[in-house]
Order: sequence, then C-alpha cells, then structure tokens
Amino acid sequence: MLFIEYPKCSTCKKAKKYLEDHNIHFIDRNIITETPTKEELETWIKKYNIKIEKLYNTSGMKYRELNLKEKRQEMSLEEQLTLLSSDGMLLKRPILITEKTMTTGFREKEWEKVIEEERK
Repeated sequence: MLFIEYPKCSTCKKAKKYLEDHNIHFIDRNIITETPTKEELETWIKKYNIKIEKLYNTSGMKYRELNLKEKRQEMSLEEQLTLLSSDGMLLKRPILITEKTMTTGFREKEWEKVIEEERK
C-alpha cells in the first residue's frame, strides 16, 4: 500500500496511526517533497476510475486563493492534472493506494472496507 500524506496534517496523522495500529505495511510518501506527478495522477484516475474532483483539497487555502472552484470548471483534464501535480497542497489527503483501490481523505469505515478487500 502507498500512503501519501502531509506530515503536519491532523487527519493524516490519524490515518497513519490507524494503519500502524492495525499492523498494515505501507510505503509512506510526503505529498510536499514527493508530489504525485501528472503521469501518476492520470494513471490513478484511469486505473481506479476516480473523478478528478475527488483529488482536490477543496478546504485548503491554496484551493481558495486560486479560486479553483470557479476556474477548474473551465480547465481541461490535462490542465487540471498539470496544476494538481505542481503543488501537493492542492491534493486531498491522505491518499491510500492499494492494488485494487484508491481512496482520498480518511474515513475509518471506508478504510476498513478497503483493507478488508485488499486482504482477500
């Protein structure tokens, strides 16, 4: 499993603790120092059938500063992928990627299902 986080984020800390408490092996990646590339984002969207909207950190300051709620409606997929890969703070976090699924944000019940499915 790949766990992409912003170490100072309280939700990311909860998610990481959840993984550790459940003895789940994962690769930890800092969303700021190793921001997902445009190619990675594009691959994940296709592989996991994720809508690009799910990748945006809509509650983040950067999102609001750049007025992305309005702007992204007029942007192509290519432009949005370029933008998201340019700054990890624009991405919803944490991100958990397994062989079968990709999930953004941390909702314990959802993560339980993902992990249970992965173990099958």
